[in-house]
Amino acid sequence: MPKVDVLDMNGKKVSDIELAENIFGIEPNEAIVHSVLVNYLANRRQGTQSTKTRAEVSGGGKKPWRQKGTGRARQGSIRAPQWIKGGIALGPKPRSYKYTVNKKERRLAIKSVLSSKVTEKELTVVDKLELKEVKTKNMVKALQDLKITGKVLIVLPEKNENVYMSSRNIKGVKTILLNNINIFDLLKYNNLILPVDTVKKIEEVYA
Repeated sequence: MPKVDVLDMNGKKVSDIELAENIFGIEPNEAIVHSVLVNYLANRRQGTQSTKTRAEVSGGGKKPWRQKGTGRARQGSIRAPQWIKGGIALGPKPRSYKYTVNKKERRLAIKSVLSSKVTEKELTVVDKLELKEVKTKNMVKALQDLKITGKVLIVLPEKNENVYMSSRNIKGVKTILLNNINIFDLLKYNNLILPVDTVKKIEEVYA
């Protein structure tokens, strides 16, 4: 079982914790991670792009000139695609890009990334993450004491307004709840902070 230190908010070791082997110690499956990430990004697409066909633009009821004898190419409507202000041929229409992947694949992708965080020493476990008041300065100090730099993802077991409000203005720091954990955020933020309660709930959910 992987074992990591448990730190307090001052960056001091208070204990250690053994992480579940089947969640934090598996061989990462890069193919599944890629597949689930592509699915996540596709499901976020709005699909609201739209163009008008020649049937939807205004005008064009009258034939511009007679069929023969003018020396010009024959035309049936000034709203054909080749005309300025004409309709768009084969243009995009609103659509949904959503599709589903197997639940087991999504869980395996999450486990793979969590395991890689442990291997690459990008996981920090804290005994608890609490602030007495909403103050960005206090959150900045906590991150400095924990010796964490770069992009940071904090996963809380339950709603904590003080932590959320204190960290939201710090560049490169994002706070989410455990039930909102996703493959995109885990990959985007290279440092992961988990309170002990979050670790226990992850092991319950993904066991």
